[in-house]
Amino acid sequence: MDERLARMCLAAVVEPGKPATVEAVGALGAADVWAGLLRREGPVAARARRLKPDELLARTKAAQLRFVVPGDIDWPPALADLAGCEQVNDLSGEPLGLWVRGSGDLAALSFSAVAVVGSRASTAYGDTVAADLGAELSEAGRSVVSGGAYGIDAAAHRGCLAGRTPTVCVLAGGLDRPYPPGHRPLFDRIAEHGLLVSELAPGEHPTRVRFLARNRLIAALAPGTVLVEAAARSGARNTVTWANVLGRVVMAVPGPVTSATSVTPHRLVREAEAVLVRSSADVLELLSPLGRASPRMPRERRPTDDLVGDDLRLYESVPGRGSLPAGELALRAGITVPRCLALLDQLAERGFVAQNLLGEWHLPPRGVQRVRGDGSSSATR
Repeated sequence: MDERLARMCLAAVVEPGKPATVEAVGALGAADVWAGLLRREGPVAARARRLKPDELLARTKAAQLRFVVPGDIDWPPALADLAGCEQVNDLSGEPLGLWVRGSGDLAALSFSAVAVVGSRASTAYGDTVAADLGAELSEAGRSVVSGGAYGIDAAAHRGCLAGRTPTVCVLAGGLDRPYPPGHRPLFDRIAEHGLLVSELAPGEHPTRVRFLARNRLIAALAPGTVLVEAAARSGARNTVTWANVLGRVVMAVPGPVTSATSVTPHRLVREAEAVLVRSSADVLELLSPLGRASPRMPRERRPTDDLVGDDLRLYESVPGRGSLPAGELALRAGITVPRCLALLDQLAERGFVAQNLLGEWHLPPRGVQRVRGDGSSSATR
């Protein structure tokens, strides 16, 4: 039996996240470990003897899947960080191999990916934030990695599908049995444009432990993980724990303080386990290589940005409500009355101030157009 098929057989009978098997494969080779397992006693060995390698290959081919292993060109090098790392929930270890559906290159997509995870019971606010993050990160050339669950995961995948960079969905069961079943159309779209990934063989169903093992892959595949929403007890918190163990950049989106789904993001920020991010620009800045110019959101320009010196001091002396005579404004601005009158005339021509029937000066009503020095106009205040 060759190494690839032996790894496939081992992955089909050994639960994911068991580092002892991976270590044995590294020391002895997959073929020898598989042969030794067939001679042993116990439930895993019994399961191995029941497995028919030819049928496993046939199921993989029938589901239009491929099995990738370490050393393949599309094997993500980042998964090696799982070898020998601290265990979480008694799980650890690099995968023996991965079943993949789709035409994308997993190594290339994961190189600059961002994991976006969160609550299944998400709010409209959380769904909007996750979808916007997915779309904007995708447009910026970054793939989004998530777990395909209801709520934040699905919103992030759909957002990424609307962009130009494919999304990666890591599942906790066989790729021929989509879970949740209601996401079959979403998974088909992801497979068409991106990748579906699983450690589990075709025909396998998710379990609680398999979800926890799956989370380590999501965290390992991406240089950074963003938590959008999560209650006090949330599976997404486990993914964040893995990201911290692996030394990835961990980010959290703030939410309403009255929302139960804001509890975990807020606690992570408060306890310095995550960096607060408000948008894709914040995420991209944190993940940019050192020395590269950090993207910044464009600052809104106001008409008053062109005012300097006496002009600005005089404008700021005009009350927000009511009006004042020129003499009072001159005193407030610290300029002479003749200078004040000349500047008020100039400010009035540009639409910054107005004079009433009493001869006093005030700010124009809201919505009145002011003319800037460059000839363009903007609504006031």
